Amino acid sequence: MSARESEGLVVPLKPGNSGGGKEPWFLTRFGWRRRPGLAKSLGPERVERLQRKLYEKAKREPGFRFYSLYDKVCWSETLALAYYKAKANGGAPGFDGESFLDIEAYGEGRWLEELRQELLEGTYEPRGVRRKLIPKPGGGERPLGIPTIRDRVVQTAVVLILEPIFEADFEENVHAYRPGRSALDAVGKVQQHLYAGLVHVVDADIAKYFDTIPHKDLLRSVARRVADGKILRLIKLWLKSPILERARSGGWRQIGGGKRCRQGTPQGGVISPLLANIYMNRFLRHWRLRGLSWLIGEVESYADDFVILCRTRFQAVRGLDLATRWMEKLGLRIHPEKTRLCHAWEEPFDFLGYTFGPFWWWRVKGRGLGTKPSKKAVKRLKGKVNALLYRGNPQPWPELRTRLNRLLIGWANYFSFGATHQADNAIWWHVGRRVRRFLCKRHKLRPQGASRFSQHEVYGPVGVVELARYRRRRRKVHALS
Repeated sequence: MSARESEGLVVPLKPGNSGGGKEPWFLTRFGWRRRPGLAKSLGPERVERLQRKLYEKAKREPGFRFYSLYDKVCWSETLALAYYKAKANGGAPGFDGESFLDIEAYGEGRWLEELRQELLEGTYEPRGVRRKLIPKPGGGERPLGIPTIRDRVVQTAVVLILEPIFEADFEENVHAYRPGRSALDAVGKVQQHLYAGLVHVVDADIAKYFDTIPHKDLLRSVARRVADGKILRLIKLWLKSPILERARSGGWRQIGGGKRCRQGTPQGGVISPLLANIYMNRFLRHWRLRGLSWLIGEVESYADDFVILCRTRFQAVRGLDLATRWMEKLGLRIHPEKTRLCHAWEEPFDFLGYTFGPFWWWRVKGRGLGTKPSKKAVKRLKGKVNALLYRGNPQPWPELRTRLNRLLIGWANYFSFGATHQADNAIWWHVGRRVRRFLCKRHKLRPQGASRFSQHEVYGPVGVVELARYRRRRRKVHALS
């Protein structure tokens, strides 16, 4: 970073707080939560001030390469803040089995100081990444890489320093894993473009995006802004961490990664989302600089999913051709089976759990373009409810009800865009039936229609959240705020 201090400090304001706060605000991807007494013991304000200065410098000088960042990662304040953020996110232990409870028993301060000394002395080496397969919504399994807590803390510390720099460079249509952004921003932008007449859509998907990002080109993208060789070395070591899987004998065997690995960043790593955005930004930046937002159409992206919205069929075909060729130059590949061209007025398309397309609007008694939760999203929620309320679940009902309500509220908070009445009604009936069946089995009662634990009782005395009522209450709160 330049030795000259920035002049005219500009503090980003928190959205929804037009008057500004008493404290400066800079939100990281992990959220900024102040803990009682944290400022005195850990001094997060020092890290926050550094983040502001890095962001302003990067915004003011797009070609500047930052140096002397490694020592900021090694600050006690940075590592302590990174540890609390990693702890707040929770997560399973890595392959070494070390948990946060083990660290607390050992002594958090002692553990952090030893990690800091490893970083300062240059003896820190990343450990292996535990591989875990999780089911994909559309079928199949997705490999998830779980680093050790030790590596997670160091990755979080590096993200705290690097994120403000690259946040200044990201295009406006990069919506994934960014502070103050969410998938709903991308959904809202897509609907705006549809209303503006960009109804010829390229619904695209990058095949195995996280697994196929070339290391060499990715490190070049990072080095365009970061000149600190120690930071680049850390990132390279993380990219080449061995991927381990539990063997039948009970030990661990390496199934990927290592020094010979040339591509991929494990999904599940703390730094992986930032690296994925940095690489995807190359495509979006090139699209803007070539003037294709005006010549072809608008692109809205979220991680490995993106859509191109155009005015004509010819523009959509041309846009898909250009995207395919440019992705190949980046070492990536458009998924042929998950990518298609469609006309929004004739056939709907799904993006980020929402369905966009023609709907019948009963209020105006006519057709129009709209947005609603997709059938897959509703089916997925029903499956989670079924998995929670399975027959023989021994958990007490108050605990199950809390988990069920948390699930429903989380779903309602995300699917709060567009027409939600039809989805809410389907979930209302499904949850009511499942709760009634579960409680009758538990109390050894014969369910006689809806006479026992009726819908009114389920969403009343029993205490299950009713989505429509929750949305009305939430809208009233927003109107008063």
